[in-house]
Amino acid sequence: MLSIKNLSKTYANGVAALTGVSLDIPTGMFGLLGPNGAGKSTLMRTIATLQDPDSGTIHLGDLDLLANKAEARRRLGYLPQEFGVYPKEPAITMLDHFARLKGIVNAKERREVVEALLRQVNLWDVRGQKLGGFSGGMRQRFGIAQALLGDPRLIIVDEPTAGLDPEERNRFLNLLSEIGEHVVVILSTHIVEDVTDLCPRMAIISRGQVLLTGEPREAMASLQGRVWRKTVPKAALARYQEDLVVLSTRLVAGVPVIHVLADTRPEEGFEAIAPDLEDVYFGRLRAQAAASAA
Repeated sequence: MLSIKNLSKTYANGVAALTGVSLDIPTGMFGLLGPNGAGKSTLMRTIATLQDPDSGTIHLGDLDLLANKAEARRRLGYLPQEFGVYPKEPAITMLDHFARLKGIVNAKERREVVEALLRQVNLWDVRGQKLGGFSGGMRQRFGIAQALLGDPRLIIVDEPTAGLDPEERNRFLNLLSEIGEHVVVILSTHIVEDVTDLCPRMAIISRGQVLLTGEPREAMASLQGRVWRKTVPKAALARYQEDLVVLSTRLVAGVPVIHVLADTRPEEGFEAIAPDLEDVYFGRLRAQAAASAA
């Protein structure tokens, strides 16, 4: 169990990146969902001991991560949003280098670990290729391989599927799902579908605050009977956005289709639909924005 209590961080420019964040994260996949600039990366870097908070605590089991950073890093695997590699190095050479840095000094053990991880992430057949020639998805799978070095108890992945094509995204998410059966895996993303597909528990964060935490299914059930859909003319879209709580707007064949949150049918032509996690997500963001404006 990863336990985060009252974590706050304000940068020197006055931006409050985190405000009293508290989360209890059990073994398995945990989705941290929020828009860009919500504070997700600040939270991930703080958990990874790459920066200090102004206040608050983080414990992994009985280990105080902030007070014992060296031990915390031995138990942690981290795939940051921007994972840099040496483009001219072969994958197997680079992973061996990372293994040395992780403290695996025995050559035979290191060779076995590197081979096992490259096979696990399905990169063994391209182990001799230079990393600069890898696709985005291959680089992300290599990033997971380095994050798994040292048999970590906590793995953090920050925006891992951004920019991946659908096939690579599915392959990567399947890999994360397998890993998440045994350790705590935090998936930080702004892509709602990633959390829907993968995570039995989640939190929504925006403007440095936790807006919701729990199970996606329960969150969606809380909106049952309150989400309505309608295809509307483009010219009328602004009126609907002003008069109703419009959760989302998307174009279907060039025509806007809106999802609206309301206790009863807003007007003729709206149909009730089963809510999805995107409706929950945008509903929480709209509520926060409305509260801030009040």
